[in-house]
Formats: sequence, structure tokens, C-alpha cells
Amino acid sequence: MQIQFTDEDRKFQTDVRDFISKGLPKDVARKVLEHKSIEKKDIGRWHSALFKQGWVAPSWPVSLGGCHWTALQQHIFDEISSLLGAPRLSPFGINMIGPVLIEFGSDFQKDRFLPKILSGEEWWCQGYSEPGSGSDLASLRTQAELRGDIYIVNGQKTWTTQAQLADMMFCLVRTGREGKKQNGISMMLIDMHQPGVEVRPITTIDGGSEEINEVWLEDVKVPVENLVGEEGRGWTIAKFLLSHERTNTAGVGASKRELSRLKQIAAQERLGGRPLIEDPLFRDKISKVEIDLMALEWTVLRVAAVEAEGKAPGPEASILKLRGTEIQQELTRLQMEAVGPNALPYLPMSIEDNWIGPKVGPDYAAALASRYFNYRKVSIYGGTNEIQRNIISKRVLGL
Repeated sequence: MQIQFTDEDRKFQTDVRDFISKGLPKDVARKVLEHKSIEKKDIGRWHSALFKQGWVAPSWPVSLGGCHWTALQQHIFDEISSLLGAPRLSPFGINMIGPVLIEFGSDFQKDRFLPKILSGEEWWCQGYSEPGSGSDLASLRTQAELRGDIYIVNGQKTWTTQAQLADMMFCLVRTGREGKKQNGISMMLIDMHQPGVEVRPITTIDGGSEEINEVWLEDVKVPVENLVGEEGRGWTIAKFLLSHERTNTAGVGASKRELSRLKQIAAQERLGGRPLIEDPLFRDKISKVEIDLMALEWTVLRVAAVEAEGKAPGPEASILKLRGTEIQQELTRLQMEAVGPNALPYLPMSIEDNWIGPKVGPDYAAALASRYFNYRKVSIYGGTNEIQRNIISKRVLGL
């Protein structure tokens, strides 16, 4: 299976580069490229620029406000936007619940939620994992009880990214207990601003507390029109959503950007009086991760070729998630190794523009420890890499 770049694809590359060069706020791009903190308002400014251009939802049909780009066009856009420092839009609305509502949602849900996802007016979070129900998601215990025309929801979700910023949450709940565990699961859309919803931040290993959260649900009211699909079909819908999430975690564009940054760092750091990048051992490490990244990109392009034929991503999504996250972790590790001891005394506030305290080492060293610690999570979310290996062994290798 081969990808052919047409004249139209090359023109698309030029159009994307021209638009991002002009439309992406320069201060936001600098934050991304220098690993500084990205705030909701920064992402919102870029979202607004894309919305005016009509480029917010690449995979959505044009009739619903999307671009209906090919998989190859989406890959081109991801690579160029990452290299130029565009922040990643919140994926929970555009890449996750949006496609779910297009596939399974009612007319009411499409009319009510899709326009505000497109405009950026409403942000979403994902209510899947619970204490004791991560990789074994089917064991979730959050309960929804139907009372008239509303569900009453009680339970707890954890590792909920951006819950503190979200207006809505797509949430897996238990509506039945007969038969297989998967049969009693439903998906609901929950208003995060109503009484009974409490968000508690979780402090991560890098010292941050503004990314992931616990969400407690106590007698939360959910109207029946916010049930996605039919009661008990949540597991089928969840698997559909996860295939999109895992495909999107390959992160080829962002990894290319970080590979370039790794080479820049290695060119500035010294070993034995010479640039580190000239050291054969370290140069071999860079070459290996670059080869792995090239192989991943070709796998992404093969998946794009399959999708161009109208087929949904299959177990290939697990391969992309597995290799993509391993490469992301290796790049953060090598950046840390290149800087050496200067990356160790990490002060989160020292990477911000208003920092007036002492600095240790070059400016680019300050954020490396934070990113290294933070990227330990990527092999866990979206289904752990151990689970992805199980999927590959069964569905690809037939073991």
C-alpha cells in the first residue's frame, strides 16, 4: 500500500504552511516551542483562528462544519502545525465525542453540542477511568438510575484531564448488572457546572496540579436526551471512540519537532570540548530514535491509505499508540541526557517569562525534567501499552 502525493496535496501543504505562518499568534508559538505553560486562553486564540478558517474539525463531514480532509491531509496538517509551534486543540470535543455524536448521536445531540464544539464555546472532558477500573474499564461502578425523564448519577472518575476547564463530560456509567459486565454500560453527556459535580486536582510527579483530576458525582441529574445511543450500548461506543483516540496519539508531527530540538540541544552541549552531537555514542542514540520515528510515520501513512479506501482503523491503532508513545518518551529521555545535571534542579516557575529568580544552566534545560516526568503517563493513557500488546498479539499475530 503506497501513498501518492498529488499536485493537490502539495498545494495543500503550501496553503497550510502559509495560513499557520500568518494566523498562529507568535507568542503562543514561542510558548510551545520553548516548552512554556500553555493556558486555556492560548489554545482558545488558536482555536478561534482555525474556526474562522473552517479548519477546526478535519475529519468531520462538511455538512456539520468539518473539513472532511483525507487522512493524508490530516497528517500533513498535523506535521506542519506541530513544527511551527501550534498548540494542540483540546481533543475531547473535536476528536473524541464529536465523531461519536456524528456516528451514534440523536439529532438533538448533534444540533445542541456539535456547533459549540466547533466554535470552542464548550470544552469537554472524558469520564472513563475510575479507581480500580482503568485497563479493566468494564468493571466501572459509577451508577446511573433512571427516575422518570432523568438519570441520577453517583460515582467517581479519576485521571480526568482538563476536568477543571470542561463544560461537559462524556461519561461511561453502569445502567444494568445482568449478563456480561460490558452489557450494562451506557454513555451519557454530563453538565460539569451543575450541583453534585466536584472536581479535585491531582498533583502529578512533575509537581503540576492543573492537568488531571478526580471528578466526584453525587446525585447528578442527567436528562434522558443526553444518553448517547441506546442504554447498554456504551461499550460499543467506547471502543469506537478509543480507536480514534489511539490513532491520534501517534504524534508524529510533535515528535519531529522534539527530534529537531534534541539535535539543537546536542549541538550546543559539550562533551570533551566538542559538541555532544559529534560524540559517536550519542549520535547513534539520535539516529536510532529518528529511524524509529520514520518507521512510525510510514505506518501512519499506511493507515491513511487504508482509511482512504473507506475502512475504519483496526488493530493498527494499537501499533500507532504503542510506538508513538515509546518514541515520545525516548525523546524526552535523550533531551534530559544531553543536558545532564543541569536538567535536575527543576523549578516549575523558572521556565515562565516573569521568573526573576536564579537559573541553573541554559534556558532550554529548565523545562526538560518537567516534560520527562510528565511523559511517563503517555504509555498509560488511552489503554496501557501492555493492553495494546495484548490486542496486537491477538488480532494481528493470532496468538
